[in-house]
Amino acid sequence: MSLDAVLAKIDAGLPQATERLLDLLRIPSISTDPAYKADCERAADWLVKDLESLGFEASKRPTPGHPMVVAHFDAPESAGPHLLFYGHYDVQPVDPLSLWSRDPFDPQIEDTPAGKVIRGRGASDDKGQLMTFLEACRAWKAEHGTLPCRLTIFLEGEEESGSPSLIPFMKENADELRADVALICDTGLFESKTPAIVTMLRGLLGEELTIHAASKDLHSGMYGGVAMNPIRVLTGIIAGLHDDTGRVTVPGFYDGVPELSDEMRAQWQGLAFDHARFLGDVGLSVPAGEADRTPLEMIWSRPTCEVNGIWGGYTGDGFKTVLPAEAHAKISFRLVGTQDPFAIREAFRAYVKGSLPADCSVEFKRHGNSPAGQMSIEHPAFEASRAALTDEWGVAAAYVGCGGSIPIAGYFKTYLDMDAMLIGFGKDDDQIHSPNEKYDMESFHKGIRSWARMLDRLTR
Repeated sequence: MSLDAVLAKIDAGLPQATERLLDLLRIPSISTDPAYKADCERAADWLVKDLESLGFEASKRPTPGHPMVVAHFDAPESAGPHLLFYGHYDVQPVDPLSLWSRDPFDPQIEDTPAGKVIRGRGASDDKGQLMTFLEACRAWKAEHGTLPCRLTIFLEGEEESGSPSLIPFMKENADELRADVALICDTGLFESKTPAIVTMLRGLLGEELTIHAASKDLHSGMYGGVAMNPIRVLTGIIAGLHDDTGRVTVPGFYDGVPELSDEMRAQWQGLAFDHARFLGDVGLSVPAGEADRTPLEMIWSRPTCEVNGIWGGYTGDGFKTVLPAEAHAKISFRLVGTQDPFAIREAFRAYVKGSLPADCSVEFKRHGNSPAGQMSIEHPAFEASRAALTDEWGVAAAYVGCGGSIPIAGYFKTYLDMDAMLIGFGKDDDQIHSPNEKYDMESFHKGIRSWARMLDRLTR
């Protein structure tokens, strides 16, 4: 089958592909807000209809929350591997609306100093990204009358609200969803210019703690110095979470943390990451992680412990000389390798309890947990896809890590026993989750072409 003909079809059909994306972006599929439940249903219906037009057997599957969309295209087994493509059609809320330059669900093409962009909620995360794959399939089908291999499409409607229905659905439908390899389009280019395949994702553990002391707030003049202040206890505990070199002090925290391979370290060094500019863009200058690690290692392959919020006592206008009865903090851990989030939770709680003085107690509240994901690049699909990305972008594609957490990649391994490739075309300034989200037209266009090239390489 001719790849050049497919690429030409993509180029010629870009205006129509853009209109389809704009149509999908007009649906306000905000999954976390019950007021938009009908719109999430409408987005799922839109995708089912579009997939059916491509020859897929597609259906909307109910869940206790928002529906899943599952579609299948059968091809002779000799045509190549069975691929599963995952994306999500739900979007983040748009607040604060006043900071948007236009209606977030009235998307438009805008000219910017950096080129044309598609402006609207979901343009990059994740509707624009998932449509790059569907448009590649559309061009391939239009040119050849079929698709090059067996494909399963799996689109979720709750990714932006914690995916409560995802694991039960995957377990119940494991035989139907299982494929040779999964493709996930929810990431970006490295430094907005280098195509990348994410092979490492950090896991996440969230803990909230409340330190209790006196039975009520106290007058600091009457009780100060004699009564224990829970803010003092809490800040001491937090200060002790790191040593002078930036290492986390929770016992057993580094169990399961792997060392980076020489090959991967060399490839990351070749990316010439400018950490001074990276920090300078947010008004900082000095890396604050483990002293013996490079900035990219800190972001992609090392675990962290961060305080995300701390409060207690009087924080309003003016001044109140109060000795508070309790103090609170939210603390998150990014995890790597085979770190066990359950073991770390227990170790952290034991550390806190062991640091409490007399007259103080602690109350914990968990905020979810997920292990890290690490994909094996031994599967031939990885090198084939890297070559295809290099061909399209004219820049050597790289294997990279991701500082954030995309649990679906680990779920594919845990529940379906399949590796996942995370390939996306977002740029650093796409403003996902923020007002004025956008997706570069270059990313949309070249993303479609990239998937076509990957389908070609994967089915040779």
